[in-house]
Amino acid sequence: MVPVWQNIVSSLILLTVCGYVDFTQIYGLVFRTSVAGRPVVVSADPEFNHFILQQEGKLVESWYLDLFAKVFKQGENRPDGGYIHKYVRNLALSHFGAESLKAKLLLQLEEMINKTISTWSNQESIEVKRAAAEMALNFGAKQMFSYDPEKSSIDLTEKYVNFSKGLLSFPLNIPGTAYHKCLEDHKKVLNIMRDILNERLTSPDETNQGDVLDHIIEDRKVENFLTEEFVVQIMFGLLFVSFDSLSATLTLAFKLLAENPMVLEELNAEHEAILRKRANPNSPITWEEYKSMTFTLYVINETLRLGSVTPGLIRRARKDIQVNGYTIPAGWAIMAVTSALQLNPDVFEDPLAFNPWRWKVV
Repeated sequence: MVPVWQNIVSSLILLTVCGYVDFTQIYGLVFRTSVAGRPVVVSADPEFNHFILQQEGKLVESWYLDLFAKVFKQGENRPDGGYIHKYVRNLALSHFGAESLKAKLLLQLEEMINKTISTWSNQESIEVKRAAAEMALNFGAKQMFSYDPEKSSIDLTEKYVNFSKGLLSFPLNIPGTAYHKCLEDHKKVLNIMRDILNERLTSPDETNQGDVLDHIIEDRKVENFLTEEFVVQIMFGLLFVSFDSLSATLTLAFKLLAENPMVLEELNAEHEAILRKRANPNSPITWEEYKSMTFTLYVINETLRLGSVTPGLIRRARKDIQVNGYTIPAGWAIMAVTSALQLNPDVFEDPLAFNPWRWKVV
């Protein structure tokens, strides 16, 4: 694969790390429906969605489907969801945010991506989503707990892929079902993570890696909710979010670029220009080069707009909520369809078209 493609793929991943259905015309921006027998209020109203998301810990609380709750078991003596969300967000930003990207992750990512693409180039074909998932998972696990796939006793990618497939399946826990496989693979991965955690706790001076797990272990001195079981759940959850969203977004980006040659041509031109300016074309990417990839960022923004990797956020009403003259009873689920805005023809002209130039500020 030519160097410019290595540069493009690297940048697509790096920038990623940092359809408006006409149901609104039929049911309105806010309506009631039922999911698996549970009443759910669906909202595509930007103002109401903003209001709901501002009421975390007050009128609403984070809520997940029953299957998620069974898999990610909730323990006792934990602070409210808002506090945990804030802790996990700050934890992720401290290791994967802009400062970490600039200081160390940029070069590590480029090295990993170039190595992966070199492997891809020797294969007749690849399944992009699976290959991207493996790349994202191995890198994320290395940052989380210094994971080395060559030394691991299990194929972490396979376990996470199976887990993802079974997560939204019918919750029938008998051998042969996707849900049963999901639970079994979840258990195996957690056991691996428990072993790693126990090794760190028993020999802290010998196993310090400076990774996310070491950060959490240090925080356990002041945060009582960070039990050993909860720590492995945090690691599993963070890794799942990064692997699933990144692989899906990168796969969609490949598809859209293949279907839109004019976009691909301009993307190539931007990266060829960067390579021409280098004294040594094989030198590693710099922070200045990364920040100069304007059109690449447009491509990522447009891919995320169309892809809606996170189509909506689910909350549960803690109290009765009044909206447009109606009452949402306490206990009901509320799905804020944040992705509806991204495909709204009143906001984006020709919303189903892949048009990265729409992000250019005139």
